[in-house]
Amino acid sequence: MKISVDHRPWSLPSEPWMMRQTWRDLLFIHWPVPANSLQKFIPESLQLETFNGNAWIGIVPFRMTDVGLRGLPGVSFNELNVRTYVTDGNKSGVWFFSLDAESLLAVRLARWWYRLPYFHANMSLIYKNGSYLYQNKRKNGELEEFAASYKPTSEIIKILPQSLEYWLTERYCLYSTDKKNLYRAEIHHNPWQLQQASLSLKTNTMMQSLKVELLSDKPLLHFSKKQEVILWNIKKVSRL
Repeated sequence: MKISVDHRPWSLPSEPWMMRQTWRDLLFIHWPVPANSLQKFIPESLQLETFNGNAWIGIVPFRMTDVGLRGLPGVSFNELNVRTYVTDGNKSGVWFFSLDAESLLAVRLARWWYRLPYFHANMSLIYKNGSYLYQNKRKNGELEEFAASYKPTSEIIKILPQSLEYWLTERYCLYSTDKKNLYRAEIHHNPWQLQQASLSLKTNTMMQSLKVELLSDKPLLHFSKKQEVILWNIKKVSRL
């Protein structure tokens, strides 16, 4: 990965990065929602971010490849996350409501190490007749499911810094909690190469526990073929 930093909102951490990942065949699916419907799920030490008065909730299906600690071999597996966007007053980042993965080892490590709400799921991603067919069904009797087909419908588009697309995707840290402390993990990637996309959504119960009101029946869609990512270890930001 050739690192470019001119687009970053703050400098890279001074210590060495810890983990690498490559995200492939990724679809951003975003809906606007009333901010008050999500605020109750966010720790008080974080502020929910809005764009033109609305909060946004996203579902992101993709495949992770070459996931590994620095200097060690990597593994691959499918993942799907449900997310929104927050700040601690200094750094804007991502807050995950849930992350599903088909690797049980990845689920256990991420829950323990990064304090992230990972769940084990049966998942598949198949490329067929120009479309990506994605299926996700959480294990252990839980009802969360996702089934859809999607594909890019344009060449790579130009994303302006003041645009909604930029605000949703160009984020360089994530937040997590263990109910006692708030943590932040720095991440880095080169600017997103996004394409417009189409989606045929067959099943989606991934957000049912949140009971949020979607302000649009038609989600905002963006496809990315490949994004290389590096991550740093988590650090405690504050006590809750």
